[in-house]
Amino acid sequence: MSPLVIALIVGGVLLVIVIIALYNSLVGRRLETQNAWSQVDVQLKRRYDLIPNIVETVKGYAKHEKETLEGVIKARNQALSAVGHGAAAVSQAEGQLTGAMGRLLAIAEAYPDLKANTNFLQLQEELTATENRVGFARQHYNDTVSSYNNQLMQFPGNIVGGMFGFQRAEFFQLDAAEAAKVKEAPKIQF
Repeated sequence: MSPLVIALIVGGVLLVIVIIALYNSLVGRRLETQNAWSQVDVQLKRRYDLIPNIVETVKGYAKHEKETLEGVIKARNQALSAVGHGAAAVSQAEGQLTGAMGRLLAIAEAYPDLKANTNFLQLQEELTATENRVGFARQHYNDTVSSYNNQLMQFPGNIVGGMFGFQRAEFFQLDAAEAAKVKEAPKIQF
């Protein structure tokens, strides 16, 4: 065998190994991204399960706040139905739910007996802890999306990804209203 034939065979084998390694790496990153989104879903489900309990507790104290209570339940149901429709749909529904929950918790401030209710306080504490978990899950998801998309867009990952039909993942983004709220200074009341 001539050195040229040997070099071509070795080069071909190395190329196949590189393609296999890149393909496997992209598959792994895509699975990490899907797992991270699953973790966001788990935390959102926990949040959705807490909301009816909070609404029922508030309902006992704030009977004439029916419109706000119905708004929270409607926003919760819309958020639940957005699950499985991608990060953009969930993000938009979550923004509406966050706004509705903010109005509900503002109502609680007007009812001293409700604010002193241990069940409400416990639910509020659980909701706060869940919100923190949701935030961490969103951050982890966006980190994995960034890593996956980065590898998918860089050479030679872009070639291998294109050959096998890999698609970029969506980031979880705040809608405009929620992003504006993040920039506001928090109100602290005692």
